[in-house]
Amino acid sequence: MYGIFMESWVIFKQYGGNGFMLVLFAAALIYLLIAEKDYRKKMVIGIAPLIVLLGFFVPFTRIAYVAILDDGADTYYRILWLLPMGVCIAYAGCKLFASHRRIGTVVVSALIILCGSIVYKNQYMQRAENLYHIPQVAIDVCDVISPKEGEPRVRAVFPEELVHFVRQYDTNIMMPYGRDIIAWKYYNAVHEAYENVETINAEELLAATRETKCRYIVMPKGRSIDVDLEEMGLTLIAEVDAYNIYEDPKMVN
Repeated sequence: MYGIFMESWVIFKQYGGNGFMLVLFAAALIYLLIAEKDYRKKMVIGIAPLIVLLGFFVPFTRIAYVAILDDGADTYYRILWLLPMGVCIAYAGCKLFASHRRIGTVVVSALIILCGSIVYKNQYMQRAENLYHIPQVAIDVCDVISPKEGEPRVRAVFPEELVHFVRQYDTNIMMPYGRDIIAWKYYNAVHEAYENVETINAEELLAATRETKCRYIVMPKGRSIDVDLEEMGLTLIAEVDAYNIYEDPKMVN
């Protein structure tokens, strides 16, 4: 039992990152348990999170979770998603500020100065190219193959760097695989033939795309392939930035 408890403790520490949010969360819970007079609010954002935490660390909870779910050992951390950390911290901060403005001002200012950062300086932040806040090239590619009003939806193969944005922009374009394949590495014949090889075997790729009814193949320029897709009977319908868009006549309704 002790070993199971320690596994849960390790998961909890990893979930908390550098630990700063966990410290704030603990302080917020303690403050709300003492200062909140409305029993309903205290129950929802004070007592209930403690019950979830207690359940998380109880070994029997982990044993039951792993026994019920096939991937329970890998997803046990998701119980921590039930903790309303952001809500508790924000509410506690607002309550402290409202009840003790001077103390609240000092505490909040100190937290911002000592622990805050300008998110726009993050290396992963970049200026939005359009109102959709997705790469413009993804929009341009989708506009080429998107069905006209009244036409049935189409299916297309996209390189991994565009997969995340297609459905955000146009739900009329379907794909043989999505973000789940990229993240969890599930087997998918199209992904296997398109992404998981150094040089694409055109015959194997077309066999997989036709099996999944893909009408279009979006191919990065310069991608290594043993036989040009036009030689395989596909039509190059457009060149958008660094991508060639091919249409498979056999998949046209």
